[in-house]
Amino acid sequence: MKLLIHLTPNASHNKIEGWEIDEKGEKRLRIKVTAVPEDGKANDALIKLLSKTFSVPKSKITIVRGAKARLKEVEIEGGQESLLILCGKN
Repeated sequence: MKLLIHLTPNASHNKIEGWEIDEKGEKRLRIKVTAVPEDGKANDALIKLLSKTFSVPKSKITIVRGAKARLKEVEIEGGQESLLILCGKN
């Protein structure tokens, strides 16, 4: 499953905030992480949070687009039941 994500680094805590609709009408998941956006630390924190949330190994999560941007596309293999619940398809 692919997710569009709006990542905010340097937050006070790691949290999945919920969905937003961007200016193009695309649904994005807003996520905050405490890590700084240096040397891939924020991306690593994002992958760790998604791994824990969806109960999938970190190796099953890939940043497809936006590795150096706040707007990202992430692909997650497995964990479909929890992903479907989050996406509102259950």
